[in-house]
Amino acid sequence: MKEPVRDIAHLAHVELLTPRADESLRFFRDVLGMEEVARQEQSVYLRGWGQYEQYCLKLTESEKAGIGHTAYRASSPKALERRAAAIEKSGFGLGWTDGDQGHGKTYEFLDPDGHKFEIYYESEKYQAPSRLRPALKNQPQKYTAQGVSVRQLDHVNLFAQKVEPSSQFLQDNLGLRVSEQIALDNGTIAGSWLYSGQKAYEMVYTVDAKNVRGRLHHIAFCVDSREDVMRAADILIEHDLDIEGGPAKHAIQQTIFLYTFEPGGNRIEICSGGYLIFAPDWEPITWTQAERAKGQAWKTPTIASFHTYGTPVVDE
Repeated sequence: MKEPVRDIAHLAHVELLTPRADESLRFFRDVLGMEEVARQEQSVYLRGWGQYEQYCLKLTESEKAGIGHTAYRASSPKALERRAAAIEKSGFGLGWTDGDQGHGKTYEFLDPDGHKFEIYYESEKYQAPSRLRPALKNQPQKYTAQGVSVRQLDHVNLFAQKVEPSSQFLQDNLGLRVSEQIALDNGTIAGSWLYSGQKAYEMVYTVDAKNVRGRLHHIAFCVDSREDVMRAADILIEHDLDIEGGPAKHAIQQTIFLYTFEPGGNRIEICSGGYLIFAPDWEPITWTQAERAKGQAWKTPTIASFHTYGTPVVDE
């Protein structure tokens, strides 16, 4: 058995691109209940109330919707150097930068599908102002009960022209591991759920039916309970926002989910649940094409737009 790589601490943040910056900001701040922590040029940095780092979302004004980059935090300075060296050898490295708001030097790279990633170690922990200081000292910020009140970034789902090369790249170069996957009848892997710690997934690749590269399927924020997902549905309709799917339960990962769209066009999931992996020798769960055709956990049909809609939007 190949010795596992434990150089990645966790998924850290994501940069989301939006052509409707003001409206998108109001969505994340007023509807999802996130806190604004900083602004730089065309970007606003936001956090969920449970984040120990300064932020989990960098919202950047752009001509088109989509994903700017996905960031991981390394487990140590030496771990960062090891992962950067491995990625450099792979030929997908972009090089070092001085970092960004709230974190230090960063190594940037692409996956085989063209999505941009970054990895860093040095990070500034969030210090809550007096109005957000929590009663419990082991909580980074008070629970504000504003809007949906998302706790933190949960996972990122990237569309890919081909799932296997990008999934294998993150396994080989970041040490991520596969918890679950979808195998079609022809042997093609159509979905791959990856994890770095004990949470069963934080990065997902699913095949893009449009057969293009580099698109975003969705980003997800977690809440504390399935009841909070139901509450989120009520809040979304009060703001006249469309609910694409849910509330329901995924078969894969067993997450309670709800999907909507922020004003810039990016798909957003609000979720709760899932499971933890304690086994060091976990073997990936493989779902067949026939099993996935049955729909979600409660036999809810999988939404047709799940396979085709992503950002940037592709013209028919």
